[in-house]
Amino acid sequence: MRIIGIDPGLRCLGWGVIEVDGARLKAVANGLCRSSGSDLAARLLSLHQQLTKVLVDHAPDQAAIEQTFVNRDGAGTLKLGQARGVAMLVPAQAGLPVAEYAPNAVKKAVVGVGHADKRQVDHMVRMQLPGAEPEGPDAADALAIAICHAFHAQSAGRLSQAIKAAS
Repeated sequence: MRIIGIDPGLRCLGWGVIEVDGARLKAVANGLCRSSGSDLAARLLSLHQQLTKVLVDHAPDQAAIEQTFVNRDGAGTLKLGQARGVAMLVPAQAGLPVAEYAPNAVKKAVVGVGHADKRQVDHMVRMQLPGAEPEGPDAADALAIAICHAFHAQSAGRLSQAIKAAS
């Protein structure tokens, strides 16, 4: 199973694709989609086009995205929400299921604590995906989101098997 993790951002959207084989995780690719354009609509379109190409190039089976947190700047939160909409739309258009995870849940799954900093996330991503070289903090976060989804999917699969065995 291939999972794409997406860390939404208007200026810079991070993405990371991993392959899951049982309990084994392997980094496939990661990168950054940097928006371009003079207005918001052009920047969102730029992100859409770049992320669509990533999905075509790497053919993930599932997608996971970080939930938006609300900050003090309402306008900034709204713009981030619009970029997040693009990040959810692209995999949905490709027919992929899209899971959402809170930032603290991602950090807890990957680092073990919900308030880890970006340096700790990057370190643990590299530990769990040997050979991975994240292109930047947003790409490392995206790989962490994919890892978090892999852990949740594995747990759900084990729970489903236990329920079937008990019936």
